[in-house]
Amino acid sequence: MNLSRTYLAAATAGALLSVSAATSAQAEGPATAETRYQPQMISALADSLGTSEQAAVRRLDRQAEQQRILSGLGKDTAQGGAFFDTAGTLTVNVEDRKSAQKVEEAGLHARIPQRGQKALDRIKAQLDTKATQQTPTGVSAWSVDLASDTVTIEVHSDTGTAARAFLNTARSHGDAVRIVKGKQPLEPQAVVAPGSKMTIGGGYCSVGFGARTSSGKQYLVSAGHCVEGLPDLYSNSAHFAKGTHTRYTTGQSSVDVGVAAVDSDDSIATAVTTYGQAGTVAVKGSTRAAAGAALCKSGATTGWTCGKVKSYNNTVNYGGTMVSGLGSSSVCTEQGDSGGAYISGNQAQGMTSGGPVGQQCSGVNGTGSSYFQPLDDALAYYGLTLNTN
Repeated sequence: MNLSRTYLAAATAGALLSVSAATSAQAEGPATAETRYQPQMISALADSLGTSEQAAVRRLDRQAEQQRILSGLGKDTAQGGAFFDTAGTLTVNVEDRKSAQKVEEAGLHARIPQRGQKALDRIKAQLDTKATQQTPTGVSAWSVDLASDTVTIEVHSDTGTAARAFLNTARSHGDAVRIVKGKQPLEPQAVVAPGSKMTIGGGYCSVGFGARTSSGKQYLVSAGHCVEGLPDLYSNSAHFAKGTHTRYTTGQSSVDVGVAAVDSDDSIATAVTTYGQAGTVAVKGSTRAAAGAALCKSGATTGWTCGKVKSYNNTVNYGGTMVSGLGSSSVCTEQGDSGGAYISGNQAQGMTSGGPVGQQCSGVNGTGSSYFQPLDDALAYYGLTLNTN
């Protein structure tokens, strides 16, 4: 191995560690709030809720425990979806009273919704099909919103013929669809700029997570538009990976996920940088956080920013490229953050896909919004296992 080559820190937007720093593990003491959660995640949650950091820690503990209980109930019980309400209580959608009783006995809140995830997914699938027939310019995104039990559509202009046709189709579903106007257009967040941490031709993205095949071959899991065209990837002028697969194609219906084969003498470390905010965050797994959960991301342009998961199963319109299967969040991002890592607690969540055009972030907890490609979907599609700390 060439010791002059450096090792990339997982999801650090290309920030580099020395070989010793990338491969050594810190000794773990008793599980305190500081070791369970990244301090900036605690402060971000406290700030967004207008409460103390102690209360934020209690909420994170309760959130983790509720998700643990939900996982123990099995997929059949939770197939209607689940979400955190504003008070931090996990609500589980169920289909009948028997399932509701099982959920309640486990200590969680159950709800028998009017529609639920399956019905909403069907409506959204119809809208996806409509959008592939003619791009609804002016419609920013549409998603399944479990909390409101609707498919929510975000619109920045409804004056085009295709947009009006799309919205007319949406309105045919009655109150199962909620239309929100006054939103910003969206864009994928890669940008042409110097000094990038993951250089792609003349532009840059941010480093995502490391994963491996069953035979041990190492890959970088990234946003698909970052590896469109299967480019060579560089960090500080040093080649470390090459794009091998992407599900993103400009101008076509896409999924914003792709992978790059990591060079044999490089690796993606298993800790997320916070850009000097508070050390690094170890990656322990990839259990998907429910809507409403606290969330932070690391990216080359805006560094470490935090917020919450908003929803899953979003389809967005990136200037004529329809991208489906995204998560949405209140985490602020800008151009160049694409591919960067989202993490909730110590569970990896996904990679930055895009956000509002011209959005400017201010500080760790600056208000904003963004879309991310869920990591669990990406790992399953490519048959990869996440590298954990």
